[in-house]
Amino acid sequence: MHAVNTAAVAWWIWPVALFAVTFVLGIIAVVAGIGGGVLFVPVVASFFPFHLDFVRGAGLLLALAGTLAAGPVLLRNGMANLRLVIPLALTGSVASIAGALIGLSVPADLLQTALGIVVISVAVLIWRSKGSDRLGIEESDPLGALLRLKGRFEDPAQGAHIDWRTHQTPAGLAVFAAIGFLGGVFGLGAGFANVPALNLLMAAPLKVAVGSSGLIISIINSAAAWIYINSGAVLPLLVVPSILGVMLGSRIGARLLHTVPAPVVRRLVIVVMLIAGARALLRGLGAWT
Repeated sequence: MHAVNTAAVAWWIWPVALFAVTFVLGIIAVVAGIGGGVLFVPVVASFFPFHLDFVRGAGLLLALAGTLAAGPVLLRNGMANLRLVIPLALTGSVASIAGALIGLSVPADLLQTALGIVVISVAVLIWRSKGSDRLGIEESDPLGALLRLKGRFEDPAQGAHIDWRTHQTPAGLAVFAAIGFLGGVFGLGAGFANVPALNLLMAAPLKVAVGSSGLIISIINSAAAWIYINSGAVLPLLVVPSILGVMLGSRIGARLLHTVPAPVVRRLVIVVMLIAGARALLRGLGAWT
């Protein structure tokens, strides 16, 4: 437990506060395509009196619930593509199980430091990139063509129909295996890495990357979450209000994603990742306890 005077606070204050915080995180997570866990874990671990293991377990379930709540809206709006999601999510799911097993045995400070470095590095990569709003490419790679990883969606913000195809599909599968592993280790949705991998590496348009990231998170997290559940790292007082809040917020976020311009989404992704990365790094180094 953190060194806070929890005895002076009524027990019901914590679930109410969790509901309010996760409602806001649910909106941000879907619009940014990052999964609620990447913000939930550092925020709740810092300001709520729960052990980090319980927070990490809840973070996986929270990201899972939020993306499942947003999934139907994203599919109806054409922002998520099942043909793109399934092979990447299955690869990541297998790796996430191994990552969850390791994450429960590695010191928390080391995990927080490594997470902060990774998240900040990816945010800088997105910021320096000029191609995050690309409209797809003309030709797919052989594996992408075999799997038919392509699609078309209408972007109301741009008033255009966008046809897209992926490339570098083998590299994308390898990257999503690594993302799943890291997500299992850190107890996060790992959406902070899904979006740049889909957009910058595989050439999916930004909004397709953001929408598909949510469905990928839901599949990968369902695999890693069982490891935390089996280890007893799930606390109902923490999980239940958090899931209710993030599910309501995620449905609002999914509707906002359909109309928010792609450059705005890109800037939101960068800001959210920098905040979460800096917080994790400072906590891992002991500069913010």
